[in-house]
Amino acid sequence: MHRINKPILAALAFIASSTLVLAADSPKRPNVLFILIDDLGYSDLGCYGGEIHTPNIDSLGKDGLRFTQMSNSARCCPSRASLLTGLTPAQAGIPNFAGSLSDHCVTFGSVLRDAGYATYAVGKWHVGTSRTTNPIARGFSEFYGFPGGHSMDQWTASNYVRLPEGHPPEIQPKAPFYATDVFSDYAVEFIKQGEASKKPWMLYLAYSSPHFPLQAPAESVKPLLDTYRRGWDALRSERFERLKKIGLADSNAWKLTERSMVPVEKNNAIANGYSGQPNPAWDSLPADRREDLARRMATYAAMVEHVDAGVGRILAQLKAAGELDHTLIFLTSDNGACYEWGPFGFDDKSRAGITLLHTGADLDTMGGPGTHMAYGSSWANLCNTPFRMYKHFTHQGGITSPLIVHWPAGIQAPGRWVREPAHVMDIMATLVDVTHSPYPQQYNGKPILPMEGVSLAPTFQANGTLAQRSICYQHEGARAIRKGNWKLLMSKRQPTEPTWELYDLAKDPCETTNLATQNPELVKTLSAEWDAWAARTGALGKRAKKAGPEAE
Repeated sequence: MHRINKPILAALAFIASSTLVLAADSPKRPNVLFILIDDLGYSDLGCYGGEIHTPNIDSLGKDGLRFTQMSNSARCCPSRASLLTGLTPAQAGIPNFAGSLSDHCVTFGSVLRDAGYATYAVGKWHVGTSRTTNPIARGFSEFYGFPGGHSMDQWTASNYVRLPEGHPPEIQPKAPFYATDVFSDYAVEFIKQGEASKKPWMLYLAYSSPHFPLQAPAESVKPLLDTYRRGWDALRSERFERLKKIGLADSNAWKLTERSMVPVEKNNAIANGYSGQPNPAWDSLPADRREDLARRMATYAAMVEHVDAGVGRILAQLKAAGELDHTLIFLTSDNGACYEWGPFGFDDKSRAGITLLHTGADLDTMGGPGTHMAYGSSWANLCNTPFRMYKHFTHQGGITSPLIVHWPAGIQAPGRWVREPAHVMDIMATLVDVTHSPYPQQYNGKPILPMEGVSLAPTFQANGTLAQRSICYQHEGARAIRKGNWKLLMSKRQPTEPTWELYDLAKDPCETTNLATQNPELVKTLSAEWDAWAARTGALGKRAKKAGPEAE
């Protein structure tokens, strides 16, 4: 049996006590809808300052809570493993990239199903495909999507499956098939099934948009082209001004960072000669390259708009059923925006980094059937405004996501910004708390690790706060620890050997001034705490024995 340390026992005691309080106030257990968007940047949504049109998602933010410091595990499958299980990625079985859920964890699907919920999952799974790690084996009674890893072509229906095996599909998609829209259709279908079950229900809706391959209907892309023809420099400045206007950037401590570095890769050619240099200025590029790039970002934005349209259909179903007030909705992203690979993106399915320059009639085929493209580090820098760096990294641009929580029956003083540090591993503890569901010590005869996260339910109260704690991160050698206002991090893929960087996030939320040399004792203390966490959780795994490019 795994030993439970004192901080975790204290956290479990807190969860138990807050559950009793909520039980007295909330006689009806809420339905739960968790929406995960893939590779969405920190400020892409309209309610986080973005220029992308997301009115349905924005309505959830307006009438709910918006978190400014929600964090993730830097990349898709580690974040999903942590989100689903309430553990660190390594404890859940996926310390870096690739792997499967371990036998010593449970998902929130399993926990809620055992507590009487009808459970459903749609979209991208990416934490195991075997008969013991697929969605059906891990707590969800019904599934539509793709259990595998890399996001699939949006246009090919045969990429997606209905589980359990042999279950006939309920939906006949319209032609042409477009996966994002079909995911939304299945979300509505499963919600209807949940309503018919007369049980509370839980739906995990994991969109694969706007992860590459960037693909969207041409009629959705064309209206957005003029916006992105203006370029990333102008749009970053405008986003930052909106961040201040809407109150996300609530002090002069927030700064719009310089263009981020193009990460150093093993094959520098895939970054078009920019490895180790800042992303280029938009106006420095030739007109044909700018037009190609505008198409890429317009396609990305169109994918987000299709997600938002799907959220609108889901909200309409909840309203029609009279269930919106009693449905706890979360919406977040699995990591920061994706820089792969270099400032101009790539166009090859092998992901080796071949970048094409589309011109003339070829421009109109971009994002259509048979194409495969990414948008690159310069647009990702826009999507993560105002932060530095991207997915893969433990800078704020890699590990900070938007988080919206909407629950009219359970949230006081909606419309607030919540500035408490949080992590995706907190979702399990939150759901155990608000749904009054037992968290097991054993499952299928295996000992289960205790939750690492804490319940976010106190923030649902008008003046609620969370106790200070340390939150640690690791991905392929990149590492960080957040404790109070201090953040210590070590990067990867840099021109020089990475070293510890230290930031005071209260005075420098965008990580512009490294204070490591002025505070050697604090660096020593925090790095030792990170080392202890890594040893306890197995964070370094098999693929990252030390930091730096060689840790790949």
